[in-house]
Amino acid sequence: MKIAIYGRDFNDNVLPYVQEIFDSLAEYNIKITVFQKFFNFIHQKVQLPADTETFQEHTQLLNSTDVLLSLGGDGTLLDTLTLIRDSKIPVIGINFGRLGFLASINKADIKAAIRALVNGEYTLDKRSILNLESPNNLFGKENFALNDITIHRRDDSAMMIIHAYMNGEFVNSYWADGLIIATPTGSTAYSLSCGGPIILPSAQNFVITPVAPHNLNVRPVVVPDDVRLTFQVEARSTKFLLTCDSRTETVDRKIEINISKANFYINLVRLNNETFLTTLRNKLLWGIDTRNY
Repeated sequence: MKIAIYGRDFNDNVLPYVQEIFDSLAEYNIKITVFQKFFNFIHQKVQLPADTETFQEHTQLLNSTDVLLSLGGDGTLLDTLTLIRDSKIPVIGINFGRLGFLASINKADIKAAIRALVNGEYTLDKRSILNLESPNNLFGKENFALNDITIHRRDDSAMMIIHAYMNGEFVNSYWADGLIIATPTGSTAYSLSCGGPIILPSAQNFVITPVAPHNLNVRPVVVPDDVRLTFQVEARSTKFLLTCDSRTETVDRKIEINISKANFYINLVRLNNETFLTTLRNKLLWGIDTRNY
């Protein structure tokens, strides 16, 4: 078994957990390859196996990697999408952050999680991906998102008007600070904070959620994931911001944006002792009387 490891820079207070991960993997004689920038950050801070390999891009993972292990929060796991792309390499996240809907493994459960991974005690959740199309090929070959694609005004600009179409039919003109197009996976991220609904990962839907809409009767809309969404921007500013997950581009307002479901998906590892609903209850404190805390 070979596991690729991806992470970002972090505070030294999580170093013991990082060491525990490498020690646990070594117990099972698992071959590891570490993202080069992350390796440069940790190789003098933790003890790594002598035969540790490194990688820099997605082509180096193809046909040789069984699982990609993400160390950090949900943002770190989102980064891995550009590394695995359409390879279907399963991804599992150990949460060093706060909430962690995607990176759902608590750092206190590292040994148990790795044991379950080695023993095959997990299932794969297929998560749908958004695909972005634009005239000038924004984001190049990384024009996809696991959580959401957003259209947003720049900090120094006025409110936008975003004209939305579904399969060529006019939907609405959103007078707002921006618009979020989220997958079921992304429904618990930015969209949720803007009043969007929680959508179960298996649902074949996207949600369009306005950011600070001027018209209070405008609400998030859930649409089937087999439609083609088109957006045109009208604004005083000549530029607006467009994001694919954590990647951002400044875009000319004349650019027309087309969004549809990508022709590939990402496999998220779900251990047999967890479900999406248990994650919701644990992260959102459902069913807990918080008046006692």
